[in-house]
Amino acid sequence: MEYIYAALLLHKAGKQIDEEGVKKVLTAAGVTPDDAKVKSLVAALSEINIEETLKQAVMAPAAVVAAPAPAQAPQAPAKEEKKEEKKEEAIAGLSALFG
Repeated sequence: MEYIYAALLLHKAGKQIDEEGVKKVLTAAGVTPDDAKVKSLVAALSEINIEETLKQAVMAPAAVVAAPAPAQAPQAPAKEEKKEEKKEEAIAGLSALFG
């Protein structure tokens, strides 16, 4: 994300988004720039009109407050289900003996 932020900062400042500028912003922010990432970012952004993309960006809707979850049943039924499964497995094993 810091690479995108660097590019946006350069755009906002009216500077050319090039490898040298991105590296300078990242270095100033205390990030060691990766040359491959910088090159790919600059190449990808050269084909994009950042101003138009920002205008078309849709704001995320406000967070919807979730309704409280219904009270969960106690854990005892889960244990009963496990016991029933073991009984069924045991019965299935016995039926295998009698074919």
